Amino acid sequence: MPSVRLLSAAVFAALAVAQPSLAAGVCFKGVNLSGAEYGDRNGVENINFTYPSEKTVAYFAGKGMNIVRLPFSWDRLQPTLNSPLSAVELDRLKAAVKRLRDHGMTVLLDPHAFGYYDKARLGTPEVPAFAFTDLWIRLGAEFANETDVLFGLMNEPYDISASEWLDLANDAIAGIRSVGARNLVLVPGTRWSGAHGWRAEYPGGSNAEVMRGVKDPIDNYAYEFHQYMDADSSGTKGGCEAAEAANAALVDVTAWLRETGKKGFLGEFGGSQDKACLIGLKAMTATLDENADAWLGFSYWAAGEWWPETEINNVQPTKKGDRKQLSALPLTPGKQPDATSCTTVPPA
Repeated sequence: MPSVRLLSAAVFAALAVAQPSLAAGVCFKGVNLSGAEYGDRNGVENINFTYPSEKTVAYFAGKGMNIVRLPFSWDRLQPTLNSPLSAVELDRLKAAVKRLRDHGMTVLLDPHAFGYYDKARLGTPEVPAFAFTDLWIRLGAEFANETDVLFGLMNEPYDISASEWLDLANDAIAGIRSVGARNLVLVPGTRWSGAHGWRAEYPGGSNAEVMRGVKDPIDNYAYEFHQYMDADSSGTKGGCEAAEAANAALVDVTAWLRETGKKGFLGEFGGSQDKACLIGLKAMTATLDENADAWLGFSYWAAGEWWPETEINNVQPTKKGDRKQLSALPLTPGKQPDATSCTTVPPA
């Protein structure tokens, strides 16, 4: 995430006009299960990368979560651009999706590539725009109209202008719809899709203005935001001195979502076990629950069997039991949230 910018007067105005929720809470509460995005296209499963195990999936489902954002490697799933998906990797991905669904989880597919394929950025001669559309045509066809599979277009594109990213996103959505897939699509902004910088002006425009131009033939999309609480909003520095600013940023984009008539999803957020972080996690998730007319839900970053125990945001359980961060999330162990109020695949 880029550095936190000074919050504008609009943010504080939004704090004053935040509206009460029209529902009991958001539909989706969950976690990112990291591991399948590791390694390169030639990686070996369980040596260079790993998909979530039955044990881990059962643990988080038992804690009351009902969605998993599932990062994976575009390079390994599609080893050659504009070519068929790897049958082996696709089988692994489908097996992971089934494992999650068997535990009552909705799955948010996440090509965790930051707007890149291999070492080349989207929209360059090495990775022309249609290559991204081609990925989603193929992937969309594989999971078309499965009500508990959502499509997250791309994780954190960051060094591409909003106007160029909008064109790429719209083409990918058109590709998904061209194969008859009506699944809900989550659209990030550029600049890491940070809530705190959503209105910030850069060459090519701000996310707040440009991303209003998302086009979907069936109008079944929402916006994905990320937001951390450390000083530079990267989620890597430890500490949560910017917790209040992070929550204010969510309030600000809540107002923006109401302006646009669309919904948002908090795809990444997190914090350490420090008291300030726990307070911040409670505040951020309360903002979502209290404004569930504007938010679909959240997925905490992150967990996974391979995460080091010292990773500051890690909520993978230890031998001693649960991490403290779980107690700060609005979960009811043994009872997953009712997501029936959120339509993910509209009628044909």
